[in-house]
Amino acid sequence: MEVAMMNVIGHVVSVNVGLPRTVSWHGRNVTSAIWKQPVRGRRPLRGVNVDGDDQADRRVHGGPTKAVYAYALEDYAWWGGVLGTSLDPGTFGDNLTVSGVDLADRVIGEHWKIGTAVVRVTEPRIPCFKLGMRMGDAGFVDRFATAARPGSYVAIAGDGDVGAGDAIELLDRPEHDVTIGIVERAYHGDRELRHRLVDLPELSPVWREWAARALAR
Repeated sequence: MEVAMMNVIGHVVSVNVGLPRTVSWHGRNVTSAIWKQPVRGRRPLRGVNVDGDDQADRRVHGGPTKAVYAYALEDYAWWGGVLGTSLDPGTFGDNLTVSGVDLADRVIGEHWKIGTAVVRVTEPRIPCFKLGMRMGDAGFVDRFATAARPGSYVAIAGDGDVGAGDAIELLDRPEHDVTIGIVERAYHGDRELRHRLVDLPELSPVWREWAARALAR
């Protein structure tokens, strides 16, 4: 493990939470907690959630490696230009809207200190149809993939509390150079990159197993 001096790599713009709700989508009722709203004050990060947040289907959302989802204000600004409308923090279901951080360039397994909490970068967001539901456009999932601005999930490595304005400090970074963006590109078809995921200890077993299966096909 390459240990770095603590340095600020970005800041928290807002902390966003939401609880499951049921909505009608293409003729059926769907339950989702993708609707997140910024909250005032500080919120605990503990276990597998931000306090006050939840997921509707823990089989595919949330859990230890997807406890908190971060998305960058700069990426929201890019989408605003593409879509011709401004997007509020939390629109994509992010728990932490951040600024100053190129999330696609963060290394799998690096640790950040945010407020009094410590988190670990784990994996890119690969959205399901519910992002299209949130945006009112079933085709938005494909647009999101093409844009290569996935945001990043983080695991909660040390309980604490976070709030808007908190600095994001890099605590340490593994010696490998596999980033969130590399994992996303591997998922979306770059076969050569998949070889780099199979034996990467910092990557979750689910992703390593996926890479092995994808290479075997």
